[in-house]
Amino acid sequence: MKNFSHMKSDGSSRMVDVSGKEITLREAQAIGKISVSSRVIALLKEDKLPKGNLFEVAKVAGVMAAKKTSHLVPLCHQIPLDVCEIDVYLDEEAKEIRIVSDVRARWSTGVEMEALVAVSISAVTVYDMIKSVDRKAVIGDIKVLKKKGGKSGDYVRKSD
Repeated sequence: MKNFSHMKSDGSSRMVDVSGKEITLREAQAIGKISVSSRVIALLKEDKLPKGNLFEVAKVAGVMAAKKTSHLVPLCHQIPLDVCEIDVYLDEEAKEIRIVSDVRARWSTGVEMEALVAVSISAVTVYDMIKSVDRKAVIGDIKVLKKKGGKSGDYVRKSD
């Protein structure tokens, strides 16, 4: 059987031992999208969304989620984040709300999961903020755009 980092020889799960890894700067960026109705776009442009400022609430939710990733994803390490920035913006032409997270930490393992969790929870928060006017909104296309640091090296997603 091939050796997997999160699996013991008997097939049971385990948290990877990173105690021997060097502490270096780790960075990751992720993105996600929520397709929304024309009504949501109009309400956002007029700042009349019933639940308030979607953009600020989604940003705060993303930062909070990134800091709690190890509580949400069973085998993730608890990472002391140096920064988590969330950008939430409206793409009127595509009828989408886009969320981008940038996460950095000086640690012995990467922060890709924190970036993904930040985007995911921001997106769920957006849905919660608009569901009274658009239950058909669709969350999707959540992915890592790039990561930097660690022994596996840097990664930049090519256009897809």
